[in-house]
Amino acid sequence: MEVVVYGSLRSATGSKEVTLSPTEQTVAGVIEALCDAYPRAESHLVDDEDALRPSVRVAVDGETADMDRSCPPDAKIEIFPAMRGG
Repeated sequence: MEVVVYGSLRSATGSKEVTLSPTEQTVAGVIEALCDAYPRAESHLVDDEDALRPSVRVAVDGETADMDRSCPPDAKIEIFPAMRGG
């Protein structure tokens, strides 16, 4: 599954697009797979209780998605961490 990452996640993944193989075909599964594959991304995505940070947005096929949303293998997944700057 191809996932596009933005902002600070690029420094954690080393690329704008990454290929993941989540065990669960949901947004939660994609986030877990991303954190497993790129441990430096975890602090950008989840808090101390392993919950998705409120400032993180995930889009599936262009629509904002919650953690339970299904992610078919051909879906376009985009992850937007908190943006900084002014």
